[in-house]
Amino acid sequence: MHGPPLIGWLLVAVCAATGAYCLVRLRAGAGGERRAVGSDALMGLGMAAMAVPPAVLDTRPWGALLFAVVFGAAGVHALVGVARGRADSHHLHHAVGAFAMVYMALAMAGTPMGGRAEHTGAAAATHAATAHVPAGTPLLTGLLLVYFAVYVVRTVAVLVPVTVAAGQVSWPGRPDLTHACRLSMGIGMLAMLLTL
Repeated sequence: MHGPPLIGWLLVAVCAATGAYCLVRLRAGAGGERRAVGSDALMGLGMAAMAVPPAVLDTRPWGALLFAVVFGAAGVHALVGVARGRADSHHLHHAVGAFAMVYMALAMAGTPMGGRAEHTGAAAATHAATAHVPAGTPLLTGLLLVYFAVYVVRTVAVLVPVTVAAGQVSWPGRPDLTHACRLSMGIGMLAMLLTL
């Protein structure tokens, strides 16, 4: 991630906590739920690893390839499950999320990390002019931003289920913490895409 270090560390904390919670839930789940929670854990921990500020952990050149392979395999696995009909719409979301991670890893690998090399004279002017060039393809980044923004809004609607009957507002019960984890990962994806 090429954003401010504070944002990176906040994302690391939130995504690592989400991934750890999903790992704990993995033991209690059964069948399809275990696969979904396992995918959530992989996504949360992978996002935490990608969000570590590059000044602390510079994973180039191997990091982008490693992220691309891991999340590419996770995306293909999710798509195979959808194609076989044994998965629900959340598995399709996992595929989109995994391929978004591949896209971000490859896009960030192709951009120079600001402030890492010493530049003098004309090289400094060239570096300053290219330091804020966005990574990736603006159209694809925009589409992913729209997708995850819609996902976040839909998840909030699930997390805060309010019913109105006979003029009275009621809260049907305690929301599942899994939805809160997925909401935090959706917000994390938005933040990571915005830093491209």
